[in-house]
Amino acid sequence: MAKGPLSNIRVLDMSRILAGPWAAQMLADLGAEVIKVERPGKGDDSRQFGPPFLKDAEGRNTRESSFYISTNRNKKSITCDIAKAEGQALIRSLVAQCDVLLENYKVGDLQRYGLDYASLREVNPRLVYCSLTGFGQTGPYSPRPGYDSIFQAMGGLMSITGLPDDVPGGGPMKTGPSLADILAGQYAAYAIQAALYARDVNGAPGQHIDVALLDALIASTSHYASQYLVSGDVPVRRGTEGNGGMPSRMFQCADGGIMIVAGNNEQYARFCAVLGHPELATDERFAEIALRVVNRRALGEVFEPLVASWKLHDLLEALDAAGVPAGPINDMQQVFADPHVQARGMCVESSHPLAADGKVRLVANPVKFSATPISDYKAPPVQGEHTEGVLGELLGMDASAVQALRERGVV
Repeated sequence: MAKGPLSNIRVLDMSRILAGPWAAQMLADLGAEVIKVERPGKGDDSRQFGPPFLKDAEGRNTRESSFYISTNRNKKSITCDIAKAEGQALIRSLVAQCDVLLENYKVGDLQRYGLDYASLREVNPRLVYCSLTGFGQTGPYSPRPGYDSIFQAMGGLMSITGLPDDVPGGGPMKTGPSLADILAGQYAAYAIQAALYARDVNGAPGQHIDVALLDALIASTSHYASQYLVSGDVPVRRGTEGNGGMPSRMFQCADGGIMIVAGNNEQYARFCAVLGHPELATDERFAEIALRVVNRRALGEVFEPLVASWKLHDLLEALDAAGVPAGPINDMQQVFADPHVQARGMCVESSHPLAADGKVRLVANPVKFSATPISDYKAPPVQGEHTEGVLGELLGMDASAVQALRERGVV
């Protein structure tokens, strides 16, 4: 089996819930050894974020929530109480053996335990220390706690997501997934790899990386933010309308929803031909992309009844044959039943000691490597599953020493 691109990297994951664990999971998928640190007894907060929970052989809920499962594959789990001096000493000893530390505690919280960057770089000057917080390490809001929906609101995403104010159901809308966490986690994962490259190739020292969920969310508004910064015009919500050519929106067929994007004039003309109205390609209101953007309401009024007369499957086939981009509005069951998604291997199975059938299904990493493929998926660990192994391998502790720590509540 090919080694992952980060197979020589060891990560201490002291983060909880989503953004930090997501970043650590990305590194684990790439082959890094990721050691997740959990509180004795309670563990990662996300273990409680259910239902649903993974079921055991008797049909009972385990402590493995679907939320926790989504963001902790390919990791090891140890337990350690960092509020105890012995726990802090264990973390410092592990840091000496690690390349990366990830944490998402409140700003300044780890300083009281001597586990902040300034303290730990004395233990390991080569350490890449990444802090993920809601508002960052600096700025007037840095002490505040926060969650994804707060950042979607404050960062502008909700203002550009949802239906316009002047239609039924209009108003700001949160996205389904917790995108602020996911995006911050992705930014953190790539920043960590850049810092490792700078250290190992360019001779830079270890360093502290500061990633804020609010910053990541704002950066990810991309062309919407650029639209405002360039023009001064505040972007508005447009429902399912996209940002390319027109039409670019959801339509209702006779038996379901379809997303259609005519990204240029040629695709638009082919769309008109499929619907049996080629004359609309030269209609003075719609002949160019800019005209279709300006006249988007009229465009919808013309095309909505034309699309509504079609069966979804029939229209998808006709548009595909004509080279017009389109897709159905799938729910999750339909997503994973799609033959293309299956061919791309986007669902994988892994052995799990608590699952009823001994297996858990996971969403695969979407990246496909030719020489170092991501092919070895390990199930998210049971809390503390690897405590003895990690402390024994890295710190030379035998089973009796670990048991003594367990009896004192350190692990």
